[in-house]
Amino acid sequence: MGLSPSAASNFEIPMSTEVHPVRSPAEAPVGPGAVVLDIRPLLGKFDEDDFYRFCRANPERRIERTSQGELIVMTPAGGESGNIEFRLAGLFWNWVETNGEGIGFSSSTGFLLPNGAERSPDLAWVARARWDALAPDEQERFPPLCPDFVVEIRSRSDSLATLKAKMQEYLDNGARLGWLIDPIDRVVWVYRPGTEVERLENPAEISGEPVLRGFTLELGRLWGPS
Repeated sequence: MGLSPSAASNFEIPMSTEVHPVRSPAEAPVGPGAVVLDIRPLLGKFDEDDFYRFCRANPERRIERTSQGELIVMTPAGGESGNIEFRLAGLFWNWVETNGEGIGFSSSTGFLLPNGAERSPDLAWVARARWDALAPDEQERFPPLCPDFVVEIRSRSDSLATLKAKMQEYLDNGARLGWLIDPIDRVVWVYRPGTEVERLENPAEISGEPVLRGFTLELGRLWGPS
């Protein structure tokens, strides 16, 4: 059975707790900035309501859940990747406000994907018609859908294999466009349904067409001069 509301709401991860990762052998390894916890043997069924309360009880942590029910607890972003995420959000916000065809989301937003995983991309966008189709309580909690557009930004503590697996998961669950941005090597991987992943080395810009009509990201504005 699942956690009781009071148990789930009080289940906090102490800041000093040392945890050890537990991974399914089929999964790509996580980077040193995250651990994977399998709490199912202790708590039994851990449903969406339990997970939502668990995240609310641990607001200082960024937490995701795999489709197998394992929890991924991540440390906050470092200064370099956090600054790039901030600049990207600012550039994207300008387009969202002008375009008006969808809703943008920051990395603090969790989405319940069709496969049961809860993920928090570094940046996301949902077409307005899909967002408006959700009930108010679904919009308030973790929206039960995969964003149309997702971005993951690699930091030095991230496993590239894990990020690529996440990007493929977004695509498999309905994303129409995804960018995996690696500011370390200045490489961008572009994910689109039904096509091979496109690898761009130090591109000057990348286009969001046709999903993001009229949006072009100038990479020089994102990671600065060489």
